[in-house]
Amino acid sequence: MATALLAPVVLVGGWLIAGALQPASYSPMRQTVSVLAGHSGTDRWLMTAALLLVGSCQIATGAGLAAVRVPARILLILTGISTLGIAATPEPATGPTSRHLAFAVSCVVTTAVWPALVARRAPAQPWILSIYGCATATVIFACLSCWLLIAARDGGGDLGMVERLTSTAQGLFPLVAALALRQTAQDAGTQGQRGQQPPV
Repeated sequence: MATALLAPVVLVGGWLIAGALQPASYSPMRQTVSVLAGHSGTDRWLMTAALLLVGSCQIATGAGLAAVRVPARILLILTGISTLGIAATPEPATGPTSRHLAFAVSCVVTTAVWPALVARRAPAQPWILSIYGCATATVIFACLSCWLLIAARDGGGDLGMVERLTSTAQGLFPLVAALALRQTAQDAGTQGQRGQQPPV
C-alpha cells in the first residue's frame, strides 16, 4: 500500500516543485507535465526522476496487490511501464514525438480501464470495489480521458489543467482500492475471530 500512496504524492509533488523552477512563461494551466521533463524544461531531471519513481511504484503496486485478479495486476504493471516510457522519451522543444505520445496515451487508457478489472462480486465489500463502484470510476475516467484528448487535439488553453486533473484522479484509484481491500481483509479477520469464540 505504501507504493500506491507514494505514486500520486510523488507525481503531484514533482510537477509542483518542477513547475516552480520554470520561467514565468511556463503555465501549468496550458502546458503539460511532459514539458517539465522535456528538453525545454528547467531542471528537467526533477520531473524525469518523479516519473521514474511513479512508474516504479505503479509496477510494485501491481505486483503486490495479490487481492485483485491477475489481469488487473498486469494492467497496472503496464501502466507503470508506460510511465517509465514517458520518462525515457523526453519531449523535444518542438513538441512531443510519436513514441512519447504512444506511451502517454497507453498510460491514460490503462489507468482508465483499470477499475473495471478490479470489480469484485463478493457480498460484503466496500461500494468502491463493487461492480457499480468500479463501473462508475471507469466512466468518470473515460470522460476525463476524452476531455484530455479533446484539449490536446484543439490545443486549448486548459490542456495542462485537464492533464493534471485526469492523472491525479486516475493515480489515486489504486490507493483507494488498496485501502478498501485492506479494510475488507481486516473486517473478514475480525468476523473470523468472533466466529471462533466459544459460546458463553
